[in-house]
Amino acid sequence: MFKTLFIFGLTAVAEIVGCYLPYLWLKEGKSAWLLLPAVISLALFAWLLTLHPTAAGRTYAAYGGVYIGVAIFWLWLVEGIRPTGWDLLGAAVAMLGMAIIMFAPRHA
Repeated sequence: MFKTLFIFGLTAVAEIVGCYLPYLWLKEGKSAWLLLPAVISLALFAWLLTLHPTAAGRTYAAYGGVYIGVAIFWLWLVEGIRPTGWDLLGAAVAMLGMAIIMFAPRHA
């Protein structure tokens, strides 16, 4: 379970970095050179998604919940915006959804 959460966390960071760097270039006037690490980060994101042993659709659905949680943490850590209680509640609900999808008993 912890390995799954760890890989999902890394996956979310890779996706957020891969999308945040072009955002900085387009919206904040930063260097276009940021696109190079963005591409590498997005390639890492795609590769990390393949490390999960469950069906791709289930992995993608569950990953969405982790992404929401990591994005709220990013908001606080990188962008310096303190999450509201509603942000935290929404992230908790998303994480609960991820846990239900990933860790529910399966019949073979």
